[in-house]
Amino acid sequence: MSGGVGGRSGSSSSGGPAQAAWGAPAFPSNDEIGAALRDTKWPADFPFPPSSFERFDESQDTLFYDQPRFVTHIDDGAIGALTQWYAENLPPSDSGAAVLDLCSSWISHFPAGYSNPMVVGLGMNADELARNRALTGYDVVDLNASPKLPYPDETFDAVVNAVSVDYLTRPLEVFAEIARVLKPGGLAAMSFSNRYFPTKVISLWTQTADLDHCVIAASYFVYTPADSVPGSAFTPPEARNITAKRGRGAHDPMYVVYARKKA
Repeated sequence: MSGGVGGRSGSSSSGGPAQAAWGAPAFPSNDEIGAALRDTKWPADFPFPPSSFERFDESQDTLFYDQPRFVTHIDDGAIGALTQWYAENLPPSDSGAAVLDLCSSWISHFPAGYSNPMVVGLGMNADELARNRALTGYDVVDLNASPKLPYPDETFDAVVNAVSVDYLTRPLEVFAEIARVLKPGGLAAMSFSNRYFPTKVISLWTQTADLDHCVIAASYFVYTPADSVPGSAFTPPEARNITAKRGRGAHDPMYVVYARKKA
């Protein structure tokens, strides 16, 4: 994305899907990610054209997700890293908090035993959501067809999305809804790897690499307007590489881009 968003230099980019191997150049460090977000000069208007959100398979997502998939889409190391991040950043268990797992499935990767009065999943397949033991309730919604969350204003203390932000074709509308349903000061966190369904991921994602993906996800926060004050509804986004240490063997890379709703 060199010369793209605000003319950021030194961006890594790729002409194809970001299916990096451990023999490839190292995944971006937290210093590199921090510098990319800090040095990006955001233009006045959202910099990505509608064509950036086209997909190879433009058929209805309800057809693609009609059959349940009781599998995990990242490896155990990445799951463990995300679970640890949740343990350190989500409202504590049994704190009375309300949490929304956006684009949820049969597992949410929350810490073992995580419990609060309202832990809601919103996803595409009812069979998957019904099996998710972390949830107190769920809703089936196709956000690409209708990016409207079926919850009142200022309902949730946290909204999370695991390995699905790259499938959103109308991200600014979805992020506006996230801002609406979050309480002031509430956390919004998007996590992702470099694994995806290539026919359903947005074209912008397949044409860029991991560092760019952090900037793309951050842009969704930056360009979500606040209702009553100038500027974004969110605090300046931050991003972390939380990839598990290699130890024996390799692990899928894992990143989190997050911000809070302005109080």
